[in-house]
Parts: sequence; structure tokens; C-alpha cells
Amino acid sequence: MNSEFKDCLKKQKIKEFSRGKALVNKELKTAEEDLKTAKQSFNSENYKWTTIQCYYSMFHSARALLYSKNYRERSHYCLIVALRVFYEEKGHLSVNLIEGFQKAKSLRENADYYDQWSKAGAEALLDSAKKFLNSSIKLLKPDRV
Repeated sequence: MNSEFKDCLKKQKIKEFSRGKALVNKELKTAEEDLKTAKQSFNSENYKWTTIQCYYSMFHSARALLYSKNYRERSHYCLIVALRVFYEEKGHLSVNLIEGFQKAKSLRENADYYDQWSKAGAEALLDSAKKFLNSSIKLLKPDRV
């Protein structure tokens, strides 16, 4: 177990969560809805909201993955750390998908807090969010009802 993950556990930013598996489908549905709304925002040339909605689609996909391990996050950063431990290090998720999620987090923060976004960034995030969601669904298929 890597030191970042141990630190997240110690600080209770990642906690065991016995109800996690029961909430996987709800999180995936939310991720799908956020991605659908992001596409609508993009088509309306609302790139700020596209950026934010794509990030949250990825966030809910990531949360579904973590919930499937019966853990819960209390930090967006620690969610990424946990994905690396449970999925990337075991070869279930590519480094590119995790890095795409990290980039989405950064772009969402820029859009939310600094009023900075672009059409190109929003378009790239649409692609990343779709790939992240599809990969999450494939990994969680046995848990999906």
C-alpha cells in the first residue's frame, strides 16, 4: 500500500464504507446523467458548464469504483489516490484515464474558481469523461443491475 493512500486512511479522507457496493449503480447513473447534460451544455456553447459537468461525471464514475471496494472518499485528491491503488497499480485502469481525471479536476477548479475555460478544454473533457465512464462500467459490470 503506498504512503499517500496510508495518509488518506490515517486522516480519514478515505474510510471503509459497508454500504458502498449498494450505491455503485446510483453513482454510475449519476455519471451518465452528468455526461448527457455536459453534451447538451457543449451543444449550447456553454463550455464552462461542460467542463464542470464532465468533471462531475468522472467524479461519480470514480466514486462508483471506490464504492465497489466498500470505501468512501472525503477528499477529491484522496479519491484519485485510491483509484491509483485499487485500479491503476493492478492494471485495471490505464494511467491515461487517471491522469485525465486529474486534468479534469484542475480544469473544473479553473472554471469554477478562476472563471477560466475553453471550448478545446471542454471538448477534450467530453472525450475523457466518456472513456472514463465506459471503462468504469466495464469494470463494474458484475455489480451492475
